[in-house]
Amino acid sequence: MSGTQAHPRQLSFGIKTTPAHIGYEDIVRVWREADRVPSIEHAWLWDHLVPMFGPADGPVLEGWTLLSALAARTERLGLGLLVSGNRVRPPALLAKMAATVDVIAGGRLTVGLGVGATRRADGGSGGVPAKNAAVDEYAAYGITPVGPAEGVARLAESCAILRLLWTEERVDFDGAYYRLAGGHCEPRPARHLPLLVGGTGTRTLRVAAEHADVWNAPGPPHNDVAFLRERAAVLDRHCADIGRPPEDIVRSVQTHVFWADPERTRATVRELVDAGFGHIVLSLTLPLPASAAHRVAEEIIEPVLAEHRTVPAHAG
Repeated sequence: MSGTQAHPRQLSFGIKTTPAHIGYEDIVRVWREADRVPSIEHAWLWDHLVPMFGPADGPVLEGWTLLSALAARTERLGLGLLVSGNRVRPPALLAKMAATVDVIAGGRLTVGLGVGATRRADGGSGGVPAKNAAVDEYAAYGITPVGPAEGVARLAESCAILRLLWTEERVDFDGAYYRLAGGHCEPRPARHLPLLVGGTGTRTLRVAAEHADVWNAPGPPHNDVAFLRERAAVLDRHCADIGRPPEDIVRSVQTHVFWADPERTRATVRELVDAGFGHIVLSLTLPLPASAAHRVAEEIIEPVLAEHRTVPAHAG
């Protein structure tokens, strides 16, 4: 679907459970419940090693190992991380991890990847929450932030490496930042493993145009719908520049669920759908209520799907 197309022809809804300040069994409970709710098609985690909100010394479960466990305990849901930080794991290692999780999941994985935190010219970090939590995260785990241009260039090389390792028997790669000699990934995915690129920067959107099956952006409350429309138009222009049909890239967006005001969340989702986003990820805010998956389906997803089905086929 094009970023400029209103009312995408198909809608899919998923949930995101942020694995900070919450226990493993609570996350498993929500995912297993969601696995039995047909209107929830996919489920997601994040990829941070320290809390980005709440007490800084609170618990956080690591994304890929948790995803592997959840893949083994669900049967139907598509799944992935929104999104893996490219600086946290070398791309060849990530390719191997993803291929393994896709085996465990029986072919349900989408691999999300983003630049991660970057260092600004003034020494700060781009896209950092309050108190520089992302800078603290990198420092805590011995990861050196790089500048934005290098971060995007590394992302582009990683996307290329992932696809090569998933499709070729042996891979030699000589990039500016990553080098492989005889790289291989067995077992390779038995299907085209979808690659999701997350982010809203103009250079990141170029990477999405070149490599992504899905583009994901953080929506309200982080970015308003007008900004997302403009960013989608930038992605369209990048696609035109390289001769790729923009409708080849699924437009995905995240937004928060406000349990006390489901109409507020429904209104936001309607705006996002009108803006051309057809892959909607509902981030389940804490504390989670009982039967959280059923509630989000009944109060948010199913009413919006019912409205969408009434839109004439020629709309947009």
